[in-house]
Amino acid sequence: MAGRSETRLPDPVRKAAKRAGQRVALATSGMRVLPDFLIVGAQRAGTTSLYRYLAEHPNVARVVMGKGAHYFDENYLRGLDWYRGHFPTRGTARRVERKTGHPLVTGEGAPYYLLHPAVPERVAATVPQVRIIAMLRDPVERAYSQYQHEKARGYEDLSFEDALAAEPERLAGERERLLADPSYESQSFQHHSYATRGLYLDQLRAWAQHVPSERTLILGSEEFFAEPDAGFARVLAFLGLPPRSLGEYGKHNARRYTDMPPAALERLLETFREPNRALFSFLGRECAWRS
Repeated sequence: MAGRSETRLPDPVRKAAKRAGQRVALATSGMRVLPDFLIVGAQRAGTTSLYRYLAEHPNVARVVMGKGAHYFDENYLRGLDWYRGHFPTRGTARRVERKTGHPLVTGEGAPYYLLHPAVPERVAATVPQVRIIAMLRDPVERAYSQYQHEKARGYEDLSFEDALAAEPERLAGERERLLADPSYESQSFQHHSYATRGLYLDQLRAWAQHVPSERTLILGSEEFFAEPDAGFARVLAFLGLPPRSLGEYGKHNARRYTDMPPAALERLLETFREPNRALFSFLGRECAWRS
C-alpha cells in the first residue's frame, strides 16, 4: 500500500524480496485489480517524483516493489496474470474504501511506454478505461539528462556529440522490428534515443489513436515543479482522488552533471525548433522551454 516510507535495502536482499513478493502475487492474480492510471513518460522528466508523490496519498496503492512493471514494453509475453500480480487485491481495495470513504486507485509508471510504438495499442486492449499521464520536459535538457543517465548505468560510452550523430544509424529499423515482433527488445531504441524521445508530438499522436483526450493528462515538467502543489492538485483531480497537499516535494532520481557542450546545445536547439512549434499548436499552449 502506498503512503508507507520506502526503506532502501541492500540490492541482493531487495531483489530476493521482490521475487518472493511477485511469486505470492502471481499465485493470487485472480483476486487482483488492474491499474487505473499509467505514468507513461517522458524519461528524465520527473515521473519517478510524481509516482512517489502519489504513493503518499492514502487512496493510492503502488505496484509491488518499485514504480513500474514494464509489462507493456518489456514483459508483455509474460501474460495478464503476471501483470495483475503487481497490483492490490480487490479485498484491499474494499478495505481502503471502507476506511477512507473513497475508492482505492492504483497504477504504475514506465517512461519507455511513451516511446515504444507497440505500447498504446497493447494498453487500449488490456485496460481500455485506464488514465494516462505524460510529463514533458524541455527536449534539449531531457536529451542531455538521459545521456548522463545512460552513461552512468553503462549503456553509453560515446561522447554526447558522437551519440547524437550516431543516433539515426543506431535506431534505424528498430521501430519497425518492435512492431513486427512482440518478443524483440531494442537496447538502442530504449537507451540511445536521446533526440527521438524529445519528438513528443509523434508519440502523443500515437497515444491519441487509442486513448481519448479526456483520459489523458499532459503536464509540463518545468511548470509542475515550479508550482508542485498546484500541479499535484491537478493530477489528483484528474484521477478522481481527494485533495491532499504534501507540503514538501523533493525531486527523486535527479543527477548532477557538467554543462552541455555548446555544439550539442546548438544542434538540439535547431533539431527541436519546428517540432516544438507543432507540439505547442497541438497542446494549445506553449511550454517554458528554451528550445
